[in-house]
Amino acid sequence: MAVNLTANKKVLDFIDESVKLTKPDKVVWIDGNKAQLDALTKESLAKGELIKLNEELLPGCYLHRTKINDVARVEHRTFICSRKKEDSGPTNNWMSPKDAYAKLSEIYDGSMKGKTMYVIPYSMGAIGSEFSKVGIELTDSIYVVLNMNIMTRIGKKCLDVLGDSNDFVRGLHATADIDEEKRYICHFPEDNTIWSVNSAYGGNVLLGKKCFALRIASYQGKNEGWMAEHMLILGIQKPNGDTKYLTAAFPSACGKTNLAMLIPPEVYTKKGYKVWTVGDDIAWLRVGADGQLYAINPEYGFFGVAPGTNVKSNPNALASTKKNTIFTNVALNLDNNTVWWEGLDKNPPVNAIDWKGNPWNGKTSAEKGAHPNSRFTAPAINCPCVSSEFENPKGVPISAIVFGGRRAKTAPLVYQATSWENGVFVGSIMASETTAAAAGAVGVVRRDPMAMLPFIGYHIGDYLNHWLEMGKKIKKQPKIFNVNWFRLDDNGNFAWPGFGDNLRILDWILQRCEETVDAVETPIGYLPKPEDINLDGTDITKDALSKLLDVDNAVWAQETAGIEEFYTKIDDGASKLPKALKKELDGLKARLKK
Repeated sequence: MAVNLTANKKVLDFIDESVKLTKPDKVVWIDGNKAQLDALTKESLAKGELIKLNEELLPGCYLHRTKINDVARVEHRTFICSRKKEDSGPTNNWMSPKDAYAKLSEIYDGSMKGKTMYVIPYSMGAIGSEFSKVGIELTDSIYVVLNMNIMTRIGKKCLDVLGDSNDFVRGLHATADIDEEKRYICHFPEDNTIWSVNSAYGGNVLLGKKCFALRIASYQGKNEGWMAEHMLILGIQKPNGDTKYLTAAFPSACGKTNLAMLIPPEVYTKKGYKVWTVGDDIAWLRVGADGQLYAINPEYGFFGVAPGTNVKSNPNALASTKKNTIFTNVALNLDNNTVWWEGLDKNPPVNAIDWKGNPWNGKTSAEKGAHPNSRFTAPAINCPCVSSEFENPKGVPISAIVFGGRRAKTAPLVYQATSWENGVFVGSIMASETTAAAAGAVGVVRRDPMAMLPFIGYHIGDYLNHWLEMGKKIKKQPKIFNVNWFRLDDNGNFAWPGFGDNLRILDWILQRCEETVDAVETPIGYLPKPEDINLDGTDITKDALSKLLDVDNAVWAQETAGIEEFYTKIDDGASKLPKALKKELDGLKARLKK
């Protein structure tokens, strides 16, 4: 065994048990030292696991390819292994801990023979912050080590903060044979444990990300009185220098990363507005001593989807990838040894290697150069608009919570919940309609409460109840809003320009938080007066804006039927749906009838 970096008996026992099970040839502790990481990078290059990119154009950047059967999160192979099935709820796959440990132990047995086990101590959140939590990931993959170094704070300093505490998340990852039929990502919330086997794709094996930061942390938060949410964190600096922060939750394909790194429209920039990114994906929220809600981004980097990221859609995200970044499953441009993906520009390389490792001509091939879920792992510090509060151990105070979805006609451009309870209701009914790009029928409504449906580590009814309970603890409650950037006009085109112009709506949201503008009361909540949305510099007419803000009672009456159906699933025959949300639904129905 390698020289231990800690005397913590619980940590050492966890490693010893895992070594006995997986039987690696040697064990290496990752101490966070640059020389050690450089040596591992060199080893990975020699094995062909990484490809060095153009040092002048993309300094410190590398390309990695996964196997073609291992390119995304596998929700059908992802389990919550609570002792009681009812504790996992109707929205999670469940396996008993006893069965899961037994089944996976057979797969893990001897899986690291001939390999090295790397011990990665890591911190979710700034080292030593009261928000932060420590994890230990054991893996046989250098790719995982190098990505965890970007996505989290790693090394001995994490163990020093942990001391002899048992409050750490145990993560075991073995690449094994990348066998789809034996691929499992199992979470044991009551044991603070994650087991992942037979995958090498980041979303399944960077165990600090969704596995710890959401599934395990959501359970920890319920028990400890805080929240782990699938939310970006954004700061808006006014011309007077005052910065207000908000969190926002969106299902996939709803512009979450673009909003997190928003560039203000020219009319706002000239006035002196600035937007700062605290986080693009995950927020941990606690109530401060002053009774206000504070948020941190527990991550240290961005694990972003590459396709569609370009100078127009998200220049700040693109700039984040220009150095010290690992690209996964994108195309390799052989002419200049850089990377390319669909939507980067309109000049696909003709002399390239596609994400599968085959020769590729972007002008003639029907195949895509990059996988649709290809990724970049980039340090957050690279982002031009990263907030100065990014490492603040106390987090940032939250003025507003924003929920969103993709609805063609139902939801208006923006509306405000009437109370915390009503806001939890608004978050619980979040939905998107399937587009032509998604598999299956177009326009099917998919509910995704708080954009957390795949990431709640326990029963969804208990999760919604936790939101309601948290509201009672927050003296200065953030106001809650819903936005819909995707409303269609009568010709089927997007009626709102989106991107940077979304700041116009966030501006109104903050004015509502500051109580400097009035609003119109409707059956679903408070809506802006059209004259209170700043349209300077756009070609949107007041009439078009009025249509964007229209609430059709008949359409919403149909919507309540869909909500009721979804709530029946949450209730799960166990009366788990909070009564307060049933009351909110009944209230909405009554107001719509009036």
